[in-house]
Amino acid sequence: MPTADEQALSRTIEDLLVARNLRGMQKIQPHLQPGYCLRAARILEGCRGNVLIGTGFPVVQTFETDGPVGAIALYEVLEKTGATPTIVCGQPISRALADRFRVHEIRVGDHDAREHEAQDALARYRPDAIVSIERPGQAADGGYYNMRGESISAYTACFDTFVNLCDCPTVAIGDGGNEIGMGKVAEALRGLDIVPATTSCDELIVADVSNWGAYGIISFLSIWHECDFLAEIEPLETLRYISQLGSVDGVTRVNELTEDSLDPAEGKSVILQLRQVTGFVD
Repeated sequence: MPTADEQALSRTIEDLLVARNLRGMQKIQPHLQPGYCLRAARILEGCRGNVLIGTGFPVVQTFETDGPVGAIALYEVLEKTGATPTIVCGQPISRALADRFRVHEIRVGDHDAREHEAQDALARYRPDAIVSIERPGQAADGGYYNMRGESISAYTACFDTFVNLCDCPTVAIGDGGNEIGMGKVAEALRGLDIVPATTSCDELIVADVSNWGAYGIISFLSIWHECDFLAEIEPLETLRYISQLGSVDGVTRVNELTEDSLDPAEGKSVILQLRQVTGFVD
């Protein structure tokens, strides 16, 4: 059972992650049971086997900066805590990251084979947990849509089937309502100007920028391992790395060192706030 202090800290972190309310996540947060950051972190803290991390949101035939930055940060921390993470994504991000990370590539646009593809991968990895960070989620019509309501189905690989068919706990992070996991708060999404995703999950984390939701999980892993993992995260360095691989900002659609049009200093500020509330810095 979590302590009262852990529950209170989780609520503080959850509020911090939506403090800017860039895409209406403050209105979605009350529809989730408080303590979701803590519960998501507990799932991952117990992992000593494979953890599959789905990320990569297609934008103008490449991938956006929000998602991979958080996925890479979480991947590196999970390696240190004893798990074996693998990033699951489609082209072009799959081939971009394969030189530095374990990557499982899923097929873009081949939605007829998506269940078989997921079943094969789940049998191979037998994951302890599955995490989705800023992955497009299927809408009610089975398609995928971006924040502008434009169809991106032809450019999207299906990770929903991994989440739906697995027999392990699932965690999802999103910032707009069209991502995997948002089916957990389907009714609350009706007021947002998006085509909502219907795929649910066990624990959903909402954040102003999905990358930041990963930092919320890492906050608790830092405490439990008595190691300031957050201090090791440098968003600007990761943005430089993925920019060289062809990433674009999801809002501006430009290859630039930003997250959802925000300067990386904003992400660094969130990390500092998290380090302060977890007691690693004054």
